[in-house]
Amino acid sequence: MTRMTVTNTPKPATLDDTRLVSHTLAAAFDDDPMMRWFFPDAATREAGLRRYFTTLFTRQYVHHGVCERTGAATAFWVSPEGHDKAVPDAETVRELQDILGDRAELFRAAVEEAAKHAPGEPHWYLAVIGADPAARGQGHGAALLRSGLAQADAAGLPVYLESSKPDNLPFYEHFGFTLLGEAALPGGGPAIWAMRRAPQPAAS
Repeated sequence: MTRMTVTNTPKPATLDDTRLVSHTLAAAFDDDPMMRWFFPDAATREAGLRRYFTTLFTRQYVHHGVCERTGAATAFWVSPEGHDKAVPDAETVRELQDILGDRAELFRAAVEEAAKHAPGEPHWYLAVIGADPAARGQGHGAALLRSGLAQADAAGLPVYLESSKPDNLPFYEHFGFTLLGEAALPGGGPAIWAMRRAPQPAAS
C-alpha cells in the first residue's frame, strides 16, 4: 500500500481548523519534556494537550498572531505589533488554570520567568511550532518555519524562540538560529533554550 503524503504547503489557520490544530499539536508535543512536566499523567495527557492548544489558538493566537498550518503541522507566530495584544486575558488564564489543575502554579511561574527574559528589540516571536510525528520527514515543520522566517526577513527583523526539546536545537540552527542561553523551569522543571535568528537579506 502506498503511503499517502499530506500536503506541506503553508496556509492560514482559521477557527475552522481548530480541531486539526489541536490534534496536530497534541501529537507533536506528546514527548516534549516541558509538556510532560505540565501534564505528567500519560493517561490524560493527550486530552489535556488538546484542550491546552485549543485554548491558546482560539482565544489568543488566532486573533493576535500569525497562525499557519499544513496538512500535518501548525505554527503560531507573533509580530512586533502583536506582542502586547497576544498576552492572555483573565478569562484565558482561568481556562488554562482549569486545564492544568494542580500544575497551574508551575505554569504561571514558568510564564513569569520567561517574561523576564523577553527581548527588548523589535522582533518576531515563534510561539509554537509542531508537526504530527506520523508525517515526520515530509517537510511540514520546515515549510512553516521558512514561511514565518520570510515574513520576518521582509521586515528586516530578528526572530526569537524558546525550545524545550534539545533534539530540536540542530533543526533550528540549520535555519540560522543561534543559542542564547539555557534555563531550568521553576520548581525543578526541565530546561528550555532561548534562540535568536538575525534577519537575512533577500536572495538575489
